Amino acid sequence: MLYRLCLLLLGVLAGTPSARSEVVRVEIDSRQSVLGGQSFGAYGPYEVARGRLYFSFDPANPMNAQIVDLQRAPRNSAGQVEAWTTFVALRPMSPDSARGIALVEVSNRGDKFSPHYFNRAASASLDPDDPNAFGDALLLRLGLTVIWIGWQFDVPDQPGVLRLHVPRARHVDGSPITGLVRSDWTVDSPAASLALAHRDHRAYPVSNPQDPANILTMRDGREAPRHVIPRDRWQFARVKNGRRVPDATHIVLDGGFKAGKIYELVYRAQDPAVVGLGLAAIRDVISYAKYDKSSIFPARLGLAAGVSQTGRLLRHFLYQGFNADERGRRAYDGLMIITAGAGRGSFNHRFAEPSRDGHRYSAFFYPTDLFPFTSATQFDSLQWRSDGLLAHLADTKHAPKTFYINTGYEYWGRAASLIHTTPDGAADVAPLPHERIYHLASAQHFVGAFPKANDRLRNALAYRGNPLDFSGNYRALLVRLVDWVETDSTPPPSAYPTRADGTLVTPSEVAFPSIPGVAFPQTIHVAYRADYGPRWSEGIIDVQPPRLGPSFPSLVAQVDSLGNERGGVRNVELRAPLATYTPWSLRTGYAGNPNELADFVGTAIPLPRTEAERLASGDPRPAIETLYENRQDYLNQARRELEDLIRSGFMLTDDLDHAQRRAGRTWDWMQSLAR
Repeated sequence: MLYRLCLLLLGVLAGTPSARSEVVRVEIDSRQSVLGGQSFGAYGPYEVARGRLYFSFDPANPMNAQIVDLQRAPRNSAGQVEAWTTFVALRPMSPDSARGIALVEVSNRGDKFSPHYFNRAASASLDPDDPNAFGDALLLRLGLTVIWIGWQFDVPDQPGVLRLHVPRARHVDGSPITGLVRSDWTVDSPAASLALAHRDHRAYPVSNPQDPANILTMRDGREAPRHVIPRDRWQFARVKNGRRVPDATHIVLDGGFKAGKIYELVYRAQDPAVVGLGLAAIRDVISYAKYDKSSIFPARLGLAAGVSQTGRLLRHFLYQGFNADERGRRAYDGLMIITAGAGRGSFNHRFAEPSRDGHRYSAFFYPTDLFPFTSATQFDSLQWRSDGLLAHLADTKHAPKTFYINTGYEYWGRAASLIHTTPDGAADVAPLPHERIYHLASAQHFVGAFPKANDRLRNALAYRGNPLDFSGNYRALLVRLVDWVETDSTPPPSAYPTRADGTLVTPSEVAFPSIPGVAFPQTIHVAYRADYGPRWSEGIIDVQPPRLGPSFPSLVAQVDSLGNERGGVRNVELRAPLATYTPWSLRTGYAGNPNELADFVGTAIPLPRTEAERLASGDPRPAIETLYENRQDYLNQARRELEDLIRSGFMLTDDLDHAQRRAGRTWDWMQSLAR
């Protein structure tokens, strides 16, 4: 009882707002010490705090002018718009011991990636009693306060998911706002029903199932002609126990949905969420940490990290000028933008669905890959428009020190070359002095496990799934970013392929070796000059699907004689090679368009083990036995390369043993493969 009373009192005290604070109340549900009070160096014991943050946003404040439909949201008696979110904070128990640097993880679809990416944790639960939830505790050993909040309103209904609760917009007279929403599906196996939402998220229900604006089409490829499916052949319903049940968030089709087809639904919905409040919440949580003296996680400096979806969100955050709070103060001092490519996203428009992304062969033509792409302002002659990612910051002093980190996949599947080239792809555009660009050569979108036997591709000794391990790069670069922000210690120079040195080329110029049974991609993801209608500048889509104009060129890294990417950060797998690692994989074996790119994953193509195997297969690449005398010789070479990566700043000394063990596992995996 006394413990609960203390928690309640702490929540009340923490909830007392300071003047003009945009976080107006904090409720703490629990505080638990980490691993029984274990001390983490000079920063002492840590604790995990969980609860809720309550926000208040001023519609009249110019710093909120970009938030679409904020003026149409309901207001409290003070004329403010309210929202609230769940939060989790990992923080030193003693404020006097804290380093004073807060890292806000912009949670990908309501989950947590920092425990895996930075702590090598086997679990993302943050269970204070579970060592697996903290791994080697790098974040804690660095003395960082780590904050997770919900910013996305439509995350799946699952336990532990972080959600931002936002109001719905209506016209001034109280009548509902309606608009067009679009859903699409790449159907790889027959389906009886399809959910309107993306990846099990909450969907906008159809407002009137009989509205003539509701149109379902089918097509055979990305840009193939759409064929309208007669309205009497499909319904807003789902299949339950073999029967159709009316459902405003699902559709069913007579005869079912066929594998190999792309289906697309445009429908009318109503009551749009004020989605852009997610950007404001990300802004205001660090403003609260840095500037509110009553903050429960005080900080001098603020960093944010986002991966994939939320890396794109941070690019959107910068583009729309959110790195200044309601009082014009700088929000984040540093950003780590991971695997975002050239994208932004559906984060601040009417009826936006933040989960929608846009790959070469799924989630097509959403407002994700849109000009501008570079931080520096550029002129696009085909749109007769100048713009830049940082063109809308209120003051250049608000620009944070930023790392843009992409794998090879983002060049093939996320148009990443556009962040450092001119719109026509003809010339390089250097990052600004407060930025670094890093390309993790030959890596797929995420660190993958070693492929299994059933991942082998037909007619080739090649596997879907690329096990190149670049996890150490993220850990090392986080340390470099912290040092850069705190002490202005210069981080490693940018490392990425360029037009100037010949390492950035068109796909047709890639000198990929002719490996038996391995097909090279004939397609690549591109960004379009898309037309979403006359009110798109206001954040309203009137044209669904959009009209597509000319695309921007997507360029990729040139490769070495083995087919591994040049330019950028080359990890030990490329420096002491046992295989060709590609950041792309084809849809081989799928029902439709097998020559298109698969989402997210790459390919591993082992080298021949012996010269006899090489000659028998006709493989132009060298045999492993000609490169290394034995396993120990390989490990010795790998260690020398790992030590060089440490010297160059792309790996931590702490990770040397981990990387050496991984190299040994890679050798053993290659040798175990059936030929």
